[in-house]
Amino acid sequence: MQLDFLPTWPLQLNTLFFFGFLLFCGALGGFLAHRMSWLPSITGFMLVGLVAGPNVLGIFDYDALADARIVVDIALALILYRLGLSLDIKSLLHDKGLLLVSLVESALTFVVVYFAMSLFGIGPLVSAVVAAIAISSSPAVLLHVAHELGAHGKTTDRAEALVALNNVLAFLVFAGLLPALYQDTEAPLATMIGAPLYQLLGSTVLGLVLGWMLHMVARLTKRATQYSLALVVGAVAMTLGLALAFGLSALFAPLVLGVVVKTAEKQDLLANLEFGPAFELFFVALFVYAGASLHLKEMVAFAPAAAVYVIARSVAKWVGVAATGYAVGWHRRTHRNAGLMLLPMAGMAIGLANTMTEQFPIRAAEVASIVFAAVAVFETLGPPVVARALRWAGEVHGDDEDRGLTQADAVMEPMVAEAPESETAPLNAQEKPAA
Repeated sequence: MQLDFLPTWPLQLNTLFFFGFLLFCGALGGFLAHRMSWLPSITGFMLVGLVAGPNVLGIFDYDALADARIVVDIALALILYRLGLSLDIKSLLHDKGLLLVSLVESALTFVVVYFAMSLFGIGPLVSAVVAAIAISSSPAVLLHVAHELGAHGKTTDRAEALVALNNVLAFLVFAGLLPALYQDTEAPLATMIGAPLYQLLGSTVLGLVLGWMLHMVARLTKRATQYSLALVVGAVAMTLGLALAFGLSALFAPLVLGVVVKTAEKQDLLANLEFGPAFELFFVALFVYAGASLHLKEMVAFAPAAAVYVIARSVAKWVGVAATGYAVGWHRRTHRNAGLMLLPMAGMAIGLANTMTEQFPIRAAEVASIVFAAVAVFETLGPPVVARALRWAGEVHGDDEDRGLTQADAVMEPMVAEAPESETAPLNAQEKPAA
């Protein structure tokens, strides 16, 4: 007798299960992090993902992770949209110092990482690709840690804007390298020229059109604010879906969407929309997935190159922001701490490395191994560094009297901080150079 009503074996688990599993594991990681005051919650999420994933317990494999990719794509799209809201093109044009800091810091990062990889024996094309990816910074870490600590102020605002610019510039530089990558695969001239232009212009147009549509609908429904969150999530999901359908960038289009909404608004209809505690679910899923996706064998093989990569990128970003910020007259708290907030690297870096895997598998192994190993380091050390930088900047409001600093921090505090800046001064205000 056939029992057709019973499930087939082995079970074919679906995306909904893996989304729930990522959240369940994340909850355990968060619990672990809260039991250990020195462990940031993001690190707890990643550690649980690493243990539950293919590298340790093997509860699910890399194929299962690929099935859950759409959940992570949605999470990353929402985070990039949120980051895009920190870039107002009109304000950016007035605050030329911010743009200068970003350009100098990004150029320095690319050059330093490129030569570090070249000296380590990595080929020129791979060195250029990993250097382009090094420009990117993790919006998820900065947004999550700042929210967790209740941090806000000029340094936090500038750091968020710099992270957004980092990701824009990383994508542009990566797109600029696509012709060389296509040439390396002996692709025709039409593909070498057309594919990068299609990716860049298509993603920009998609973000512009849907951003403007979202802005206009928000104006029409501004009296019914209870629907604002649904409009935003719907617009981000449509942007992501259309980007995947048309073969565009699922990273760049949502970022452009957020920039358009912020720039177009005269009243803060959507720019200051609070996503609420539910938004944390996407952070949890993203970082558990990141921890489970790590390839430990490849990371061990490329560990020396990854270590050089981590050091070169960290020094370049901190020196770039500190030196240029000082030159344009930023307050000492800002230029000495904002660079530290750029150190985490995750979403955009993973996305660009995955793009390499999909389109250029010959070069992808080296790129992915170096980048993923570096991501593991930056996502482990990055959250506590960002948290400390926010405290040194004096923007963790409501802390204890000593602002939660340890004895070691109290020794370093005079080296990185001065009297607090005004929290209400506009981002593009003129500042006097630090004495």
